[in-house]
Amino acid sequence: MRTKHTFRLPPELAGQLADYADRKRVPQALVVETALSSYLSPDSSERMEAALGRRLDRLTRQAERLERHVTVSNEALALFVRFWLTVTPPLPDTAQPAAQAKGRERYEGFVEALGRRLAKGQTLAEEISQDVTHKDKTPDHKDDSS
Repeated sequence: MRTKHTFRLPPELAGQLADYADRKRVPQALVVETALSSYLSPDSSERMEAALGRRLDRLTRQAERLERHVTVSNEALALFVRFWLTVTPPLPDTAQPAAQAKGRERYEGFVEALGRRLAKGQTLAEEISQDVTHKDKTPDHKDDSS
């Protein structure tokens, strides 16, 4: 035995219901019944939980990848700064203005090169991965662990 229900839908939703039922060639009542059954079924929450779990897993992997990239960037910068501080002798006071002018010029060149690199879209992490992969595939490459 079926119970009759009367309810009102917003015009947009009523149009979507009619379109869907026409495409599937089924009565609108069957579409509503199926949708309500799915929505009210106990496994609906389990499906939603599983979908949420998959999304959280994906976000976790993305966060881990970002953390790895930040770690590589920080280590590269720290290594460069340590090297630079170790090999760069202090300048006499008379050479400071010329060195500062040259430094500004080199910095502007650096910013331009950085802009071109970012416009290309290739990152340092990708380049390092490609270099490591290429190095591993070369026949004369010797394993460093031996």
